[in-house]
Amino acid sequence: MISKRTREMTSFIVMDVLERANEMERAGVDIIHLEVGEPDFDTPDCVKAAACRALDNGHTHYTHSLGLFELREAICEYYASTYGVSVDPEQVVVTSGSSPAIFLVFSALLEPGDEVIISDPHYACYPNFIKFAQGRPVSIAVYEEDGFQYRPESIKQKLTAQTRAIFINSPSNPTGNLLSADRMRQIAALTQCEQRPYIVSDEIYHGLVYAGKEHSILEFTDHAFVFNGFSKLFAMTGLRLGYVIAPREFIRPMQKVHQNFFISANAVVQQAGIAALKKAGPDVARMKAIYDERRRFMIARLKEIGLGITVEPTGAFYVFANARHISQDSYRLAFDILEKAHVGVAPGIDFGPNGEGYLRFSYANSLDNITEGMDRLEKYLAVKE
Repeated sequence: MISKRTREMTSFIVMDVLERANEMERAGVDIIHLEVGEPDFDTPDCVKAAACRALDNGHTHYTHSLGLFELREAICEYYASTYGVSVDPEQVVVTSGSSPAIFLVFSALLEPGDEVIISDPHYACYPNFIKFAQGRPVSIAVYEEDGFQYRPESIKQKLTAQTRAIFINSPSNPTGNLLSADRMRQIAALTQCEQRPYIVSDEIYHGLVYAGKEHSILEFTDHAFVFNGFSKLFAMTGLRLGYVIAPREFIRPMQKVHQNFFISANAVVQQAGIAALKKAGPDVARMKAIYDERRRFMIARLKEIGLGITVEPTGAFYVFANARHISQDSYRLAFDILEKAHVGVAPGIDFGPNGEGYLRFSYANSLDNITEGMDRLEKYLAVKE
């Protein structure tokens, strides 16, 4: 008998789209990939050189289960210089990507039946992390006209004796929108409520902001967990390196989970991570400028095509466009676009019920490919009408 927890786990639909697109490509079909959130840039040379040096110098063994001290120290220096917050290296656990970090936190934080508040729409995998740790996700709808931002009063109404955490993600996947500093401050103030919920902040898209400014939750409260990593900002998705910053009392419990299930993050990649934080600033600035050019182009073309974008996204590399006037079934629509227009897009239903009728477009692809993808989509919609 297959376990109930895996039987009930939902698939990551964008991966289903990608895998069908790959099948079509093997059959000779040219696909424009706007479905996946993966940088198309090569990893910066300074990062690759550091990884090669690490191999040559024999850094091929286990590290401390919390991660190399030098890397944890560099992470703390980064948060101090970027956000003006003080973090001790002993508050950091380095992991093989940010997904294991999420697993560690909810393993240490949740008892069966504990509740975690999440936005709807949200990153597709959040509910499965919570449920796997025997918690219960509690969704709060956020809306296009509000820039998909939480309304703090809506969160307060959902707080119960079982509420253990409030999950935030800014810049957001799938919407690309930011939480304002004022709303983050109001959400942070909820940690002083009777329930004393923790804020769990996914900051993986920090650094990829093109208007306004992203804020770490640690600027407003230390009653919080922060996830971050190297995949998005430094184009290191395949190298799998992330981390969590946590209250001190949770470090040893998470460390024990990490020791048992993962041992330690990759030693070579940890050396590369130090180089990314210390040397890759110019590379990040170059990639960010190109992302912004693509963002502005994609938003303009999607509006021309007739898709709805009320508040323009200013972070990450996504546009979450309203296609409800075309179809109320985003799953079917996304696969129809793939089969007929040969463009991969992510269906909004992947990100929660309130995402139904939307499509997520990624501009982590070349401007030439985005242009071709938009032209194909325009032709598809003209025929559909």
